[in-house]
Amino acid sequence: MKKSYLLLALAVVVLLALLPEVGSNYALRIGATVLMYMALALAWNFIGGFAGYPSFGTAGFFGLGAYTSALLQAQGMPAQISWMLAAMMGGLFALMLGFVLLRLRGHAFAIATLVVAEVLREVINAWTSLTGGGMGLNLAYSGLSPEAGARYYYHCMLVLAVLAFIATCVVARNKLGFGLRCIKQNEDAASMVGVNTTLYKTAAFAVSGVFIAAAGGVYASWMGYIEPADVFDIMISIKAIVMVLLGGVGTVLGPVIGAVVFLALDEVVWRNLLELHTGTLGLLIVLLVLFLPMGLYSLRHRGRSVAQVKS
Repeated sequence: MKKSYLLLALAVVVLLALLPEVGSNYALRIGATVLMYMALALAWNFIGGFAGYPSFGTAGFFGLGAYTSALLQAQGMPAQISWMLAAMMGGLFALMLGFVLLRLRGHAFAIATLVVAEVLREVINAWTSLTGGGMGLNLAYSGLSPEAGARYYYHCMLVLAVLAFIATCVVARNKLGFGLRCIKQNEDAASMVGVNTTLYKTAAFAVSGVFIAAAGGVYASWMGYIEPADVFDIMISIKAIVMVLLGGVGTVLGPVIGAVVFLALDEVVWRNLLELHTGTLGLLIVLLVLFLPMGLYSLRHRGRSVAQVKS
């Protein structure tokens, strides 16, 4: 990534860090939501963008992280430690799952990850003695005032989004990123030239699982209450995919752009077309994907090409 983009990213992080000093609780809630979306989109991009494996398992890892964190906190563990352990659980689960599911490709892989997410939800629903089943779980009150809580969880989501972005930059520039792009282009050819495709895909899946589960853990503490229908919602998986498609699949900044645009569209449509919210938002996204198949990040390259032609 060029130095100018790193400086731009640093400037954005500084501005986001200063938002709690001037923003209202509502602004901080919106900000925390878009930062969580960024983390989810960046996490999905490891396996879906770089490697080209369309995972629908985001909701599964998110819910797993949320319930892992909530159950650990119920045993008296500090929230921050429970988030780290939830992230580790997501990574380990992705490792075990990856060695099996990543032998599948295309639609078969997508369906398999979707099934895993649904199985996890049913397990949580059925295990009422531990998880509360469909009644959900209440987390212990943090003791923070509404204003302090809004600032705290905003900063938590900011740290998570920044870490996911840094991991994306590192992967994009090293051997893992190169191997994943080779797999996306032609997995058989990549294997023939010495790329350990199974190892690379599994590593990407594990990194993705770490950040998604961590987001689920922070979300559980932020909300104070979770239930299977909320944290294992299939829309979590779909939103992550749509955000990356909007911004630019397999790019570093694409998921960040896509998360901001998606939330902006969601807020505008929700405010003005409440009754037709889902249908209108879906139509807008379809139009964007049809006319910008490479995402909004591709506009940068189009603008450069036009400038070169004019010159």
